[in-house]
Amino acid sequence: MHSIYFAGLAWVTLATNDTYALGALVLAHSLKQVQTAHELVVLITPGVSQAMRGQLNAVFGTVEEVDVMDSKDAANLALLARPDLGITFTKLHCWRLTQFNKCIFLDADTLVLQNCDELFDREELSAAPDAGWPDCFNSGVFVFRPSNETFNELLKFALEHGSFDGGDQGLLNMFFKDWATKDINKHLPFIYNLCSTATYSYLPAFKL
Repeated sequence: MHSIYFAGLAWVTLATNDTYALGALVLAHSLKQVQTAHELVVLITPGVSQAMRGQLNAVFGTVEEVDVMDSKDAANLALLARPDLGITFTKLHCWRLTQFNKCIFLDADTLVLQNCDELFDREELSAAPDAGWPDCFNSGVFVFRPSNETFNELLKFALEHGSFDGGDQGLLNMFFKDWATKDINKHLPFIYNLCSTATYSYLPAFKL
């Protein structure tokens, strides 16, 4: 399977349980449907069952188990009404995939509708504006370069500063704090963060 892909580039997602693993399978199918030229990688935690691991191994080129990382920031997570987002800190493990030169992280609840291998031409940290607060980027889709050094710096930063929203998005926006102003080329188009609540308002623009 590995031989048909361009070396060093990969799509990465995370499944912390069987529910998210199902989403990851749908995501992988959507990437294959649009004929991506790059490898598919899924990070899993011990919460993924053996039966589901078998399905993931049949679809993904790399299935790698990682430890759960939880922000345990109940106060800020309560403001979001999403206590489940604390474990999204587990996403930070993607920077440890140093067998790859550049990767695109996709949340397991994303769906790819057309080939977007062009994202690999972007640099770290490229991401789309958040629908609710455009000065922040959404961490559901982002370009990154695996690096143990960056991983360790993120861990240190998390321990010292935490996350303004209790999840990975707040942490990453704090760490890559110059995203909003430094380089417009790292702002992905809005189409990389479309959601059902925004589609109605932006439908005319979406047709362009």
